[in-house]
Amino acid sequence: MKVKLRRFWLFVDRALSQSVLRQTGILALMFLVALLVSFMLLSFSGAEWCEFCECRNLPMWLLPLYLLLDTNALNALYWDVNVHGWMLFASSITYLFGIFIFNGMIIGVITNAIDRRIESHRNGLIHYLKSGHHIIMGYDDMVPSIITDIFERDDDAYILLLTSVESSKITEMLKKSVAKNRLDRIIVNYGHRTAMEYYADIHLESAAEIYVVGNRQTPAHDALNVECVDSICRYLKDGNFQSVPSRITCVFEDYDTYEAFKTSEIFGGLKDLKIDFIPYNFYEGWARQVLVQRKYREKCNPDKVLSYPSIYGNGILPDEKRRVHIVFVGITNLSVAFAKEAAHLLHFPNFEHDNAMKTRITFIDINADKEMPLFITRNRHFFEVQPYIYRDFSESRTSDENMRKEQLSKNINKKGFLDVEFEFIKGDIFSKQIQDEICSWATDGKNQSLSIFITLTDQRRNFIIGMNMPDEVYNNEIPIFIRQDRADSFVTKLRESDLEKHPYNTVVKEKLVKSERRGRYANVYPFGMNDMAYCNEDYAYRRAKLINFLYKNNKTDYSKYKFPDFMVLDVMTDENIWEEANKYWSDLTIALKWSNLYCAYGISTKLAVLRAMRGLSAEDSSRDMDDVSDIEIGELAAVEHNRWNVEKLLMGYRKANEEGVVEDKYLFPQYGTDLQKNKKFQFIHHDIRPFKDLNEVRLLDYEIVKYIPWILKKAGN
Repeated sequence: MKVKLRRFWLFVDRALSQSVLRQTGILALMFLVALLVSFMLLSFSGAEWCEFCECRNLPMWLLPLYLLLDTNALNALYWDVNVHGWMLFASSITYLFGIFIFNGMIIGVITNAIDRRIESHRNGLIHYLKSGHHIIMGYDDMVPSIITDIFERDDDAYILLLTSVESSKITEMLKKSVAKNRLDRIIVNYGHRTAMEYYADIHLESAAEIYVVGNRQTPAHDALNVECVDSICRYLKDGNFQSVPSRITCVFEDYDTYEAFKTSEIFGGLKDLKIDFIPYNFYEGWARQVLVQRKYREKCNPDKVLSYPSIYGNGILPDEKRRVHIVFVGITNLSVAFAKEAAHLLHFPNFEHDNAMKTRITFIDINADKEMPLFITRNRHFFEVQPYIYRDFSESRTSDENMRKEQLSKNINKKGFLDVEFEFIKGDIFSKQIQDEICSWATDGKNQSLSIFITLTDQRRNFIIGMNMPDEVYNNEIPIFIRQDRADSFVTKLRESDLEKHPYNTVVKEKLVKSERRGRYANVYPFGMNDMAYCNEDYAYRRAKLINFLYKNNKTDYSKYKFPDFMVLDVMTDENIWEEANKYWSDLTIALKWSNLYCAYGISTKLAVLRAMRGLSAEDSSRDMDDVSDIEIGELAAVEHNRWNVEKLLMGYRKANEEGVVEDKYLFPQYGTDLQKNKKFQFIHHDIRPFKDLNEVRLLDYEIVKYIPWILKKAGN
């Protein structure tokens, strides 16, 4: 009996704790029981209650209800001379039932309902948004920058944050970085991003777009995000919904995982659903902010955009004897991502006039001899073609005494034809040998455009290195980029305080020379801050889609490698162009999408060269829409192919063997069709070679340059 009673109370307690509806149901049941008991008590009290009802023209069933509901009812009966004895007793019992249920329990239920509603809202258990919203799954320091970007594109947007962290904690964190007027448009809901049972509550299928973020500090972050995207794909396919989100952006913390997704078709289901899958990596995202977009948002003022300097000055002219030289202090995930992005982007026309003018990317690290093999192995096909430089400054030796060029062995005849080279220096950044080397680079402004990136994982050490460079670095206004984990304010304020020019006097040949110079730290810049990580790249995707559209639309003249004539494009409406461009894009493989994207990113460097050739500054965009002349096309076509060579090698393609077992269709054109098949599955590309050695396919490089103004015009900013 006791066990049954305990189970009964367990049932009651669960019912009371689960929902207000069940609480109201129990209250209604108690009311019915009280009404029945009251009716029975009045019936047993005698016939006088029937007479009382007849005298007052009251139905008999209404009196017990009246006693239960009206707190003044007993008082009216008490003073009635016809009411006494058992009827008064029964009425009193009924009155007590009413007091207990309605004056006590109803108030308690209503108060409890309000409290539960407030608690459910604070805990993210109430769902408000049904369509058109932006969903962010998971929370870490990157989320505020994603929110800022969404509101910049749509000021009236609603954002839903799905997280397993307490909603109150998330709300408090958002208050630090999101404007108060925008917090009202952010809904925080509780849920696990990998569990499909939460997707229906947040109306995932009706969202405008989805960001799978997670928390990058967790060890299994990338695996959970992959599982989440896979769950979303299955949910959307099984639900057979009429509409689906336009794109899914997935954050990857591990750089190697991210790189693998550039060539792997792991989410083919999203392709079937016509959903754009956009992988995003913290390190490469920052690389493009600094090298391509050249801007970031200030933490304390998200509406303020601050600019980064150009690491190649005003652009490099075809006959200029100056190379771009980037130095990374520390071999870390961040420096590796920056170095590879720089290798994709930094290609200039002077290389074709002087093959010594290669872009040089230098790593300085005390463990360079151990980190270098991993970097080379990751990019083995690049280093099969291009030698690398290794120098050891860990002992008291000069650079010439311990400098060597090495290359992975491969059956390739022509080597070293790339316009980018890597250098690895072993040694302590504060050692005299390396400090002297940096001094010589900083004072060699005629022959190189130098920039220094300090990318160690220790923020304090980064700051110390950046503040204690040789004087020649500051005096020659070499840009120094200092990795900061969170706040940019300290480095930014140091730079801003030194931007103003002050008198600077020197004596040259016994004569006083007066000039002006900015302060010591006028060229230091913070980068790599966690909470300003995400930067929208819609402009690059629009350009990439148009580039692919031009490739796909040259069917009628494909044998001559020509894009559609401008007259043909002019008669097409923008709506038709974008309809076709989006269709072609959705049919592309991941590898080809990235190929078009890297081509789109490379437009920024070509524009800098065009502006320099036209006598304009690097920031002057007034003539970007002008037609490209034949001379400009001739110079930049080689630049485009050199960029393409590096792109393919870094993405995992390799050059065809030309010795022993020959795979090259250029050497055996009679087997061209059969050898070409090696490209799709073996990633062997026959056009990885110097520009001058190409066949008629080189015409596509001319076309890309020729159509830059058209791409810019159609893609917009």
